[in-house]
Amino acid sequence: MQRMALAAAVLGVAATPALARDLLFWNQTSKEFKGVYLAPAGSTLFGPNQAENDPDYTVSADERLKITAVAPGTYDVKLVEKSGRTCLVAGVEVKGTGRVAFAIAEEQLTRCSP
Repeated sequence: MQRMALAAAVLGVAATPALARDLLFWNQTSKEFKGVYLAPAGSTLFGPNQAENDPDYTVSADERLKITAVAPGTYDVKLVEKSGRTCLVAGVEVKGTGRVAFAIAEEQLTRCSP
């Protein structure tokens, strides 16, 4: 009986880090963003500014940003550059596995407005 309790405790501890693991966005562009917003794909229900999770409230080029309150799935991502230009990247898959949940590269910044 003690072995079963110990096994259950070990499994519970082993599972906890996977559930508590942070999701990361990797900015693979040359831009610095002051706004990173996610909405379920095809909607305009954008959540809070994820850039506020960073100590300086921006996401620099090649920086990784912790994403909170977002489950794995497909999202539209709105990025606001420091200059104020806004870009929308549709249909981004946010993964719950691996070191990076999603990345956005320069060539994905095609739907931008001044």
